[in-house]
Amino acid sequence: MTSPQILLINPPHTAIGSRVPQEQLPPLGLLSVGGPLIDAGFSVELLDAEFGPLPLAEIVQFAFKAAPHIVLIGHSGSSSAHTTVVELTALIKEALPGVTIIYGGVHPTYHWQDVLQESPQIDYIVRGEGERTALKLIQTLHQGGNLQGVDGIAFRVNGKPFATQNAVVIECLDDYRVGWELIDHARYSYWGGMRAVVVQFSRGCPHLCSYCGQRGFWTRWRHRDPVKFAKELARLHREQGVELINFADELPTGSRKAWKAFLEALIAENVNLTLVGSTRTGDIVRDADILHLYRQAGVIRFLLGIESYKESTLQKIKKGTLAGEDQQAIELLRQHGIISMVTCVVGFEEETDADYWRSLKHLLRYDPDQIQMLYVTPHRWTPYYATVSHRQVIEPDTRLWDYKHQVLATRQVPAWRVFLWVKVIEVALQLPPKALWRTYFAGGKDYSHAMRWYVRMGRRVWFRELAEFIFARKQMKNGPSLEEFSGAPNLGSEESMARHKRLDVSVKIIQVN
Repeated sequence: MTSPQILLINPPHTAIGSRVPQEQLPPLGLLSVGGPLIDAGFSVELLDAEFGPLPLAEIVQFAFKAAPHIVLIGHSGSSSAHTTVVELTALIKEALPGVTIIYGGVHPTYHWQDVLQESPQIDYIVRGEGERTALKLIQTLHQGGNLQGVDGIAFRVNGKPFATQNAVVIECLDDYRVGWELIDHARYSYWGGMRAVVVQFSRGCPHLCSYCGQRGFWTRWRHRDPVKFAKELARLHREQGVELINFADELPTGSRKAWKAFLEALIAENVNLTLVGSTRTGDIVRDADILHLYRQAGVIRFLLGIESYKESTLQKIKKGTLAGEDQQAIELLRQHGIISMVTCVVGFEEETDADYWRSLKHLLRYDPDQIQMLYVTPHRWTPYYATVSHRQVIEPDTRLWDYKHQVLATRQVPAWRVFLWVKVIEVALQLPPKALWRTYFAGGKDYSHAMRWYVRMGRRVWFRELAEFIFARKQMKNGPSLEEFSGAPNLGSEESMARHKRLDVSVKIIQVN
């Protein structure tokens, strides 16, 4: 039996931030699915349509010439990329009526019923993490087996959406390798021309932030073997010239013991790598005595999800941090030559102008190296969604539900003034004399490069967002409630996978001819 040819497609993303840097990071999710498929003997090819970005017609033309048996599609910007995925898969199905289309990612995991009802061109959905599930699904399709025995998928039975039981989380993340051979590393760069990859040391997060759209997807926090992971990064540097490692983890520092072991292992590899990622301020404070290892291993920046300065808001969204701890983390990173990027999310509550003014004053007191202002974006499967389901939607284009556009109205501050406050806060944090001094004169070579690169990118994004808001935004003035627009809360499905082992959940790598 001939092995089916599989085409992985990373669709183009519409977010401003995806276009401005003119640099590209590899699609880790698709590469992670591709590795096990290759090891099982399948013929796999990747089309990264983020380059360009490619128009949909060119993607379809590529697919038509490649003539795959299976198209597997997904994007890390899952919900905001969904409209593009629907349009693209319809065109592919029209050009290749016999192709099987599989859709994976966070959005289809939770919206599988909607997708299967509204998009007849999509045949199967992979729910939860995809390495084992996608492999088992494709092996079962190839062998003509019983699909209802494949955990973690959704498809149609008698024309109606049907989902099998949740797949079990992958206990050992080292059991499945990333298919790095699917990309040309020379095409991917970040941080101002540095050859770059995206990696995961861990998956999941043990904390209960009510708005997080990723926490439940991974279901349980796990990490890779620290030494094996360090060796993989060192090999990518030595064999592929990779210089920058971008961590996609929600919380790579979740286990002090494992993270310290990784740092020590990477230091022992003696490779010149630059590491950037995200973590919680509490972990930085916890690791005050080993922050020198962070820097020695190559960590140059950590994004700190501060979200809000108000203790009442932090408690409401179950952030589990303290404002004082946030400021301490920023100071500790600065002492060790590590850049702090602080995220501040607006729209959690019905803010007033006075709230925005207080936010500005608190952020100035925090004095982070970099600031990233975001808008709260509600997801149906999170606890937060139910608390705001009555609020008015002002952004009808879900392609812009990307944390950089205001989705929900605030009754006391009109959208134009919210936007103005966000832009003012960004400028106020980046233009004070001490901020300019840090950007252009302070720190070593790596620190200076990182600060200047971010300022260049931030300036370009800032002006593009301003032009878009003035000339292109079409916000609804009397829009529907969030529940009317997106549907009822779907909190019962927040955890996308089963936590505990069941019998007969293992997947063997079966070679195909």
